[in-house]
Amino acid sequence: MFITFEGPDGSGKTTQAKLLAEHLVGLGHNVLLTREPGGTEIGEQVRNVLHDLSNQAMQPRAEILLYSAARAQLVGEKIRPHLAVGGVVLSDRYADSTMAYQGYGRGLDLETLRLITVFATDHLKPDLTLLFDLDPETGLRRRQAGGSEWNRMDDLTLAFHQRVRAGYLELARAEPERWVVLDATQSIEALQQAVRQAARRKLETRGS
Repeated sequence: MFITFEGPDGSGKTTQAKLLAEHLVGLGHNVLLTREPGGTEIGEQVRNVLHDLSNQAMQPRAEILLYSAARAQLVGEKIRPHLAVGGVVLSDRYADSTMAYQGYGRGLDLETLRLITVFATDHLKPDLTLLFDLDPETGLRRRQAGGSEWNRMDDLTLAFHQRVRAGYLELARAEPERWVVLDATQSIEALQQAVRQAARRKLETRGS
């Protein structure tokens, strides 16, 4: 079972991924909690390059290739081996981030991005994707108020982040069987209940 958490920074997806991991471990599941970009020693080095505010000159095509390189390493080194032994993988971001940020946000060709993503992931898609939907202005305010790392992607224009949100919602509409859209303005507790319900439904469906 492979579950991904998508949405803007500041939406609470990282907190929700950690809470679901704890819940599933308590139920006896073998859980791998990871993140993108990163999740491996090589991927974390790539993450530092991608998020460094001093790298403002980075070209969008270079950006997508770096994200994809980190993703390829994560899939091959961690995700596929864990799934192969019957484990549950929870990832804070995955390939849909590329479609939303580099596709809808940056305006790169969606079909080209899909081809790159298929190559990087070796066709691996999530069983369930949870979208934590939030107005971009609210998400950015949360990021600033929370004292989290303010990275190169956060520093892009509000219009960029609005395109990203629209892209996420379009992706969710295109694959309703995989996506669950959640209102990220809810409390942590309410969101976690919704997350658990979605995960339980998918686990039950796969087990039947």
